[in-house]
Amino acid sequence: MKGTNMAKKVVIVGAGWAGCAAALAARKMGCDVELFERTDMLLGTGLVGGIMRNNGRFTATEEMIAMGGGDLFIIADEHARHKNIEFPGHYHANLYDVATIEPAVRTELANVGVKIHFKTRVTDIETNHGVITKIVADQLHGDTVTVEGAAFVDGSGTAGPIKNCIKYGNGCAMCIYRCPTFGPRFSIAAKAGIKEIISIKPDGTLGAMSGSCKLHKDSLGLHLKKELDSKGVCVIPIPAHLQKSLASLGQKACQQYASQEFVENIVLLDTGHAKLMTAYYPLEILRQITGLENARFEDPYAGGIGNSMRYFGMLPRDNYLQVNGLQNVFCCGEKAGLLVGHTEAIVTGTLAGYNAARYTRATDLLAIPTSLACGDAIAHVRAEMETPEGLANKYTFSGSVYFERMKNRHLYTTDIEEIKLRVRQAQMTDIFAASQ
Repeated sequence: MKGTNMAKKVVIVGAGWAGCAAALAARKMGCDVELFERTDMLLGTGLVGGIMRNNGRFTATEEMIAMGGGDLFIIADEHARHKNIEFPGHYHANLYDVATIEPAVRTELANVGVKIHFKTRVTDIETNHGVITKIVADQLHGDTVTVEGAAFVDGSGTAGPIKNCIKYGNGCAMCIYRCPTFGPRFSIAAKAGIKEIISIKPDGTLGAMSGSCKLHKDSLGLHLKKELDSKGVCVIPIPAHLQKSLASLGQKACQQYASQEFVENIVLLDTGHAKLMTAYYPLEILRQITGLENARFEDPYAGGIGNSMRYFGMLPRDNYLQVNGLQNVFCCGEKAGLLVGHTEAIVTGTLAGYNAARYTRATDLLAIPTSLACGDAIAHVRAEMETPEGLANKYTFSGSVYFERMKNRHLYTTDIEEIKLRVRQAQMTDIFAASQ
């Protein structure tokens, strides 16, 4: 579908990895871009994330670089604490430093001219004949801001708010979303009347719990800390009487880490924090494990009780990431469906921002060909979300059902030259690189 030749401003709501990628993509297309973030930092869960390039994410990353949309991946590589590490079921992973990544991304957005509104929560919209024309936002302890746009990107996420964490999880775990301080997420598409989609776990309950928590590295035993610093990963056997059940891991959003190895072992990754690869761990049990006698949670602060609940606000969309029923609104990150992870967010954010810019030019929108992993994932997840069985799964390049699909369709490879060839054959080389 084509748009109209309105003023070329793209407004993006939500500045996680996906929103930042959308901002860069639209700005490179020559649009004025305004990015609204309700908190005081960029990247959302990326502030406590860190895992890149593991398994099929390597393929997706190199596809995006070959397509000219690799800016954020290159920054993540530059800020890696560890490269090419292995941990159970995962290979050739990079771990970026959660302390330095956000300022680096903020600098990149500022350098290309993206206008960022921090501590500014969108609260309302105005529409006209099926298009959103402007958003209204409240600055924390400040004024109300009204901004018009020709196209909009909804990257507001699907986590929380607190009432969902209480009803479907174990209560507010005081996570990086910081809803009590900055307010809950706000979807411009939902406000415009689009019905959001909620994920369903195999047991029939709703939503999914975030898949990892973080420990203060200085609370670890000295031998564990040294191993993390030198190797980036530490695998600690759990005494049998302290192990969780495999079924308990089914509540996680990150199903690629729901395997027997994660039942039998504590897996820690060095992202600046000690990233503990489980949704939560009761502190009284954790401290019975050798080396963790003084363990303390960094995120969420109540990581001994629970974690944030996610996938409550996805949007129906097509393979252009255009929201069904709204001509000038695109979606990315978790709003675009059951794709889990930073890599997946950057992929969808780049396409959403790019197509929002094309809409402002009255230019045909772009779908990434399914001969590439990035395009296949976007199309496959959209189709799967139309079935009850599909809504019970989570999809990621790095594991579980979608990584198996990648391997079965011969999409997974770590051969960079082969990836470049595939991108070239798909006529997608440098498509996201600059104004066209």
